[in-house]
Amino acid sequence: MLHRILTAGRYVMVVPVVATFLGSIALIIFKTIELFLSVGDIVLAGKGISQRSAKMIAVGIIDAVDVFLIAIAVYIISIGLYSLFVDDKLNLPKWLEIKNLEDLKGNLISVVIAVLSVLFLQKAVSWDGGHEILSFGVAVAVVILALTFFLYKTNENRTKQ
Repeated sequence: MLHRILTAGRYVMVVPVVATFLGSIALIIFKTIELFLSVGDIVLAGKGISQRSAKMIAVGIIDAVDVFLIAIAVYIISIGLYSLFVDDKLNLPKWLEIKNLEDLKGNLISVVIAVLSVLFLQKAVSWDGGHEILSFGVAVAVVILALTFFLYKTNENRTKQ
C-alpha cells in the first residue's frame, strides 16, 4: 500500500508544474503589455525620438528581456518537474531535455547567468557616470564566474562517470 501511495505521490508535482507554467505565461503577458504601454506613453507624450526617449525605450526593452528570461527559467522549472516526476516523454529540443536534477540545475544556472548579464546591461545603459557601476559589475562578474565554474565542474564530473 505504501508503495502505491509513494508511486502515485509523484502526481502531486502536477501542482507546481501547472503553477510555474501559468506563472511563466503571466510574466510574459504582463511584461509584454507593460512594454507596449510604456513605449506608447513615450511616443504619445510628444517627446519624439530624442536621445533621452531612445534611452528610456532601451531601458524598458532591457527590463522586458530580464523578465522574459525569468519567465523562461520558470518555464524550464515547469518542464523539468513534469519530465522528472510525471512523464519523461515530452517532445523537446535536445538542449531542453531534462533527465535528472543536475540537468534542471544546469539549465537554470544558465538562465541565471543570462539574467545577471542583462541586469548589468540595464545598469550600464542607465548609468549616470558614477563609480558604483564598477563595484556592481565586479559583483556580477564574480557571481557569473562562480556559476560558470560550478557548471564546468558539474559537467566535468558527469563526463567522467
